[in-house]
Amino acid sequence: MKKKQAILQRGLKSRHIQLISLGGVIGTGLFLGSAPVIQSSGPAIIIGYTIAGLVAFFIMRQIGEMAIEEPVAGTFSHFAYKYYGNFAGFISGWNYWSLYILVSMTELTAIGQYIQFWYKNIPIWISATICLLFISAVHLAHVRIFGEIEFWLSIIKIISGISMILFGLFLLLTHHAGPEASVKNLWQYDGFLPHGYSGLFMVMSMIMFSFGGLELIGITAAETDQPKVHISKSTNQLIFRVLFFYVASLMILLSLLPWTKITNSMSPFVYIFHTLGEKEVANVLNIIILTAALSVYNSCLYCNSRMLFGLAQQGNAPKLFLRISSHGVPTRSILFSSFFTLFCLFLNYFLPKTAFTLLISLTVSTLVLNWTMITLVHMRFRKKTKHIGKKSCFPVLFYPFSSWFCLLFMIFIVIQMTIQPHMVISIILIPIWVVILSICYWIKPLYVILYNHFIY
Repeated sequence: MKKKQAILQRGLKSRHIQLISLGGVIGTGLFLGSAPVIQSSGPAIIIGYTIAGLVAFFIMRQIGEMAIEEPVAGTFSHFAYKYYGNFAGFISGWNYWSLYILVSMTELTAIGQYIQFWYKNIPIWISATICLLFISAVHLAHVRIFGEIEFWLSIIKIISGISMILFGLFLLLTHHAGPEASVKNLWQYDGFLPHGYSGLFMVMSMIMFSFGGLELIGITAAETDQPKVHISKSTNQLIFRVLFFYVASLMILLSLLPWTKITNSMSPFVYIFHTLGEKEVANVLNIIILTAALSVYNSCLYCNSRMLFGLAQQGNAPKLFLRISSHGVPTRSILFSSFFTLFCLFLNYFLPKTAFTLLISLTVSTLVLNWTMITLVHMRFRKKTKHIGKKSCFPVLFYPFSSWFCLLFMIFIVIQMTIQPHMVISIILIPIWVVILSICYWIKPLYVILYNHFIY
């Protein structure tokens, strides 16, 4: 008897996919990771986020163009598989899965740090465990439940973020923030570029981490109702909302208090309102930031499980990940991804002080590889469609210049990482990681034989 093909349910609307992608990018990178970036670049962080946002926009358009033509699970891996072969599909898919395992670990670590703002004696790994179990349970229920929860988590995050910007602007204009609060803070402490362009360039890799997650918009294609309409609309609107959120909030933040006073001890947003004596606001803001991190992890688990499902469809992951529940969700893919994210708990248990920085460094290395592969695959996609005379419904702006710009940006990031002691490990691990994936690919036929003989 022929088995019924596993199909994901198309239960996501435009409002879901916009906020899933938004939920994947507005989180720890901005609220916690911006502290060391501000210390190294000062107010010039605003320029850095604008440049990285432009690159992220082009990457989003590349994904959107391909996903609209063929809305499938595991978008990046599928197109790498289709246009560069099985090996590229394997490398792309498993690297992306690993990327979001690392991002998941980073967000759970951040959640533990936010909890310690109130309860310093609660270990990070305990808070992370509770959040992991809760989000896993949500994903095992139904894709629409996930979509609704992510929608409302992101709504809370966005409304709260806008309120924070408006409240900060109110404090600034009414002089309630004290004598130090002034727009002049953006340039009066050693200038807008206090450490020169070199200071800005040195933190571009950390800024890039903040934008990792925008490509989630492509992963939703297989479960999106009317993908041609919703993905194109969401892609164009999303980047402008993200840039507004980042740039506006940072400008207000750096005007309220001199950038020289920012520390790594807590979120710079919470720190500033706490320093200004607005303790109630700082508490509320910490809740918002906690919600943001939970939202990002929620999006990450969605992304990981769907990528595993797509890899299994290609034959690049075990067929057991094709199992779909009666509610239309890939249960085994969800459980497998959650299991590997558990390593975050051990990392925070044994390395509580360095876990967050280490995870960000590892995430950036996989993100560089991911964005590079997306751009190369898209260039091959355009070459193929041009050869058969097919016109794209949603072409990337300024192609091919925008694609070459993205590749040059990736090269620039790698060069900057090589001259930073704490980032060198990430660069060393990129070729090692590719070799490991290559070995896994070449021994894959042995696994298939064993699986078919003992399990299937």
